[in-house]
Amino acid sequence: MKIAIIDYGMGNLFSVEQALKRLGAEVIVTSDKTCLETADALVLPGVGAFPDAMKRLQETRLIPFIQQTKKPLLGICLGMQLMFEQSEEVAPTEGLKIFQGHIKRFEGVSRIPHMGWNELNVQQTPIWLTSSLLPKDRYVYFVHSFYATKMDEKELVAYADYEGIKVPGIVSKDNFTGMQFHPEKSGQFGVYLLTAWAKGVMEKIC
Repeated sequence: MKIAIIDYGMGNLFSVEQALKRLGAEVIVTSDKTCLETADALVLPGVGAFPDAMKRLQETRLIPFIQQTKKPLLGICLGMQLMFEQSEEVAPTEGLKIFQGHIKRFEGVSRIPHMGWNELNVQQTPIWLTSSLLPKDRYVYFVHSFYATKMDEKELVAYADYEGIKVPGIVSKDNFTGMQFHPEKSGQFGVYLLTAWAKGVMEKIC
């Protein structure tokens, strides 16, 4: 199985790359659409500000490719947020419009960013995730100041509670999956989720 990490200059690619390699995947890191087309699945990482990320995706001419791909695509952290309609970070900025919803800053909480371990509450299970086999310990590692709001509940897989705010943790629609947390930094449960997603990719291509 070949997984391509989309390199648009806005992500900590090394940790994601190493986590995927530990699953036995062949991993390439590239912004070249021809190379991306050779992969079985794609990962869209992201660290930084939403407008900067969308600008870089525009400069690398990857926006139509991402929107139109039929390959399984996993967005991580900012990569998940980019798949929504719009963000208010820094200035109102349009996203990839794959998922319904807007990205907004946390309000009324004791600390921003939402940083550290928090428990995922699984609301539904996409085809790549089997709820009957989920570990009891479902804590994952978050680092973010903005979160998805006004989303379609049918696309919400799991969420975390942050001082009464329902924070989308995993979203899923068609071939697109998003994880707001960092699965590569989330211990055994993070490995479990990455493995389940990769296994779902493998089952699809076999």
